[in-house]
Amino acid sequence: MKTASNLTFGSTDSASNRSKCYDLLIIGGGINGAGIAADAAGRGLSVGLFEMADLASATSSASTKLIHGGLRYLENYEFGLVRKALAEREVLLRNAPHIIKPMRFQIPHQKHLRPRWMLRAGLFLYDNLSRRTRLAGSTSIRFGEQSPILPEFTHGFEYSDCFVDDSRLVVLNARLAQEKGAEIFVRTEVTKAQTKDGIWEVTVRDCDQDEYRVVRAKAVINAAGPWAGQIIGDAFPEVKVKPLRLVKGSHIIVPRIYNQDKAFLLQTEDGRVVFVIPYQKSFSLIGTTDKNYVGNPRDVDISADEKIYLIDTVNQYFNAKISSTDIISHYSGVRPLIDEEGETASKVSRDYELELTVKPAPILNVLGGKITTYRILAEDALKILRPLFPNMGDPWTSNTPLSGGDFTQPSELESTIQARFPWLPEDILSRWLQSYGTLIMDIIGDIESTEGLGKHFGHGLHEREVEYLVANEWAVEAEDILWRRTKLGLLFSEIQVTNLNNYLSSRNPITLDKETHHQKEVGSA
Repeated sequence: MKTASNLTFGSTDSASNRSKCYDLLIIGGGINGAGIAADAAGRGLSVGLFEMADLASATSSASTKLIHGGLRYLENYEFGLVRKALAEREVLLRNAPHIIKPMRFQIPHQKHLRPRWMLRAGLFLYDNLSRRTRLAGSTSIRFGEQSPILPEFTHGFEYSDCFVDDSRLVVLNARLAQEKGAEIFVRTEVTKAQTKDGIWEVTVRDCDQDEYRVVRAKAVINAAGPWAGQIIGDAFPEVKVKPLRLVKGSHIIVPRIYNQDKAFLLQTEDGRVVFVIPYQKSFSLIGTTDKNYVGNPRDVDISADEKIYLIDTVNQYFNAKISSTDIISHYSGVRPLIDEEGETASKVSRDYELELTVKPAPILNVLGGKITTYRILAEDALKILRPLFPNMGDPWTSNTPLSGGDFTQPSELESTIQARFPWLPEDILSRWLQSYGTLIMDIIGDIESTEGLGKHFGHGLHEREVEYLVANEWAVEAEDILWRRTKLGLLFSEIQVTNLNNYLSSRNPITLDKETHHQKEVGSA
């Protein structure tokens, strides 16, 4: 769904373009851009968000999929970041109960890596740096015979954090932004900018049709993630931006290593940690790595060394062994971090900085950050911009559910949906509850049977859901649907992917022959 009511491509005549002027033009459809768009639109500002690919198509869909304080950041004395993230964990869990779930994490103790007192102290801080109302505190544990961990690991610790569907978090923020009046443009690239009378005149390109248009804005927010520095150099050469360090993080997905619902935090010999997380019922998600990265973030991919690193780490702890042949899928992302000279990639801060330049016209650069703190980052960004827009409204997002999250108990929602639509298959109901929440009502609409779901593409994905995602969530290609709106790409065969792409192409010819850049499909590892 590309909003086009106020943006006609094919003309760059400046006189014809002066009628449209946003308060804020946001570059980047990752979590920070979408979060700022929602907050700003809800305060009464006119907002246009421009994303050169799909929403969440880069860093924001390549995370470890956690809403967490960052236990290991305590070792780097980042108490402020951890406190802020822990507070946000509570807010996000309340506002998005469909896509964010509490999860318990176990830490097998290795005394030669970190002494027990250090882990106890760290977990005590983790429990108490911020007010905790929804999650259980940490505790010491013993691993028994039923544990999937090797028998030499007898003691450990357990604590709480949250799992999140990261790409849906982005999409739902974009939906909230649109509901508040923002215009969202996907596959639309910012190519250059100039100022006239203190107003930005920004040229954007429709990437599907290679057509250009000029739009105007009182202020620009550069939330382009790993492209933040590049976009400044290419389109805003008069603006200076602090250098970023690009750090690659890679993950692998394998068949489920163990049957319990708890995750594991594994200590590594190099001082890092690796997570093993139950994923999509049948899989285990393993990551991440930290490698300095040079190059186009669009070309990022896992290396053979990273695969070995993750596999070896898992095999040092678990009874069940894995090898490279077990890798069903993998993905890599590039984190844009504030460059700290002399620090290793794993020790560079995950906190964010916001840089405002007011001449030749206002532009705010968003540097760094992590998924957990996106909402408070948006509030901080608008606090900085308030002198430019003194009539904007007050902060409002802390007590506002994301789209589909307007319920309190998942069990009650499940009972309501089952009672209203008893014909809905259990596998579809389970997946939809964890992806759409109350938006299920919008998907089903007035249909009264499984036949109304339409053509079946495989693994519970029907025409009705596909059409909903195209119409309401900016999906264009099979990859958008299978990897970012759902995670069914883990299950789809090549022929099923082709059939879905053919269907999408037949209803919208510009989706033909798209190049796939990101997550690998089944069998491509």
